[in-house]
Amino acid sequence: MRFSALTQRITGDGAAAWEIHDRALAMREEGREVLLLSVGDPDFDTPPAIVEAAVASLRAGDTHYSDTRGLHSLRASIARRHQQRCGQPVGAGHVTVLPGAQCAVYAVAQCLLDPGDEVIVAEPMYVTYEAVFGACGAKVVPVAVSPENDFRVQPNDVARLITPRTRAMLLNSPNNPSGASLALPTWQALAHLCIDHDLWLISDEVYSDLLYEGAHISPAGLPGMAERTVTINSLSKSHAMTGWRIGWAIGPEPLAEHLSNLSLCMLFGLPDFVQRAAQVALDQDLPEVARMREEYRQRRDLVCEALAKCPGLKPVRPDGGMFVMVDVCETGLAAQAFAERLLDGYGVSVLAGEAFGPSAAGHIRIGLVVGQGSLREACQRIARCAVDSLKR
Repeated sequence: MRFSALTQRITGDGAAAWEIHDRALAMREEGREVLLLSVGDPDFDTPPAIVEAAVASLRAGDTHYSDTRGLHSLRASIARRHQQRCGQPVGAGHVTVLPGAQCAVYAVAQCLLDPGDEVIVAEPMYVTYEAVFGACGAKVVPVAVSPENDFRVQPNDVARLITPRTRAMLLNSPNNPSGASLALPTWQALAHLCIDHDLWLISDEVYSDLLYEGAHISPAGLPGMAERTVTINSLSKSHAMTGWRIGWAIGPEPLAEHLSNLSLCMLFGLPDFVQRAAQVALDQDLPEVARMREEYRQRRDLVCEALAKCPGLKPVRPDGGMFVMVDVCETGLAAQAFAERLLDGYGVSVLAGEAFGPSAAGHIRIGLVVGQGSLREACQRIARCAVDSLKR
């Protein structure tokens, strides 16, 4: 039987990137000890107040269809939080609630891009971006970044890639996998490019609450950018809510209307009890959130300090996020080969940088998703793998 051309556009390196993670899970099921650092799933429990809000909502009977745009009160809370952070005057009408930032990026791409449009994406990039844009027939134009520049985007490099077919750019700050964030002057230069060339800017800010160095800049608040910026965010990382599947897109009200129509035909809304829980996460100053953020910062420092002392390894200190990129080139192994050897011989699962694009070649991505004791043990194993590789 024949399948649509879409099936070919949503496969490829992004989907294949998870093979080593799947193999690590299979090894665990066989009873082998594996330290799983290959996926960005927080090891913390969702704060109790959020869980209790969901339970109370279920007991109150919130198990029916919900507003396809998201609860008005939740959208108002999201808008208020966004305005406090970046100054962009938005209300509930600018917000569409969707099942996770991943779905939000997909829905936004479907509503902004036509087949043949080009979208400039900073690379290394999150592994699903290429398939997301491929699904709507758009072409990803990667802008390479340099590890020597700590994986930060240079506006001049972006400018050289703009063509008459360019419709949008997508930037993720802090970035997954590198953890690099963009400073205000960089955002200002990129904003000028968007305005001068009439481009949409899709700003993926899912790690904005996990920034340890500098201040987070939300480009929608810059002059002239409100009408052309879509801000994507979620609670998955900041509040340990990956499994709750709730995120959102903030953009011009006409776009929110289009997103609502897409949600109507594809999703028909999120569960009310999940949204009630999300509102507690947004409206309450939960001490667990600050503790998680500090723990991630300490884990970042632990990994960078431990591996900086090891021959053959060069960690790249991230500004934020929950990953550390490590250059393994001096071991003489390609990143994928190093990751395979690390899993098979030392019981640690990481992703090879090439999964995120050529700019990350020769690097592995380490997830800060286990406690400090386990993370210290993982670093010792990674160091042994590097030293043993140097001896061969």
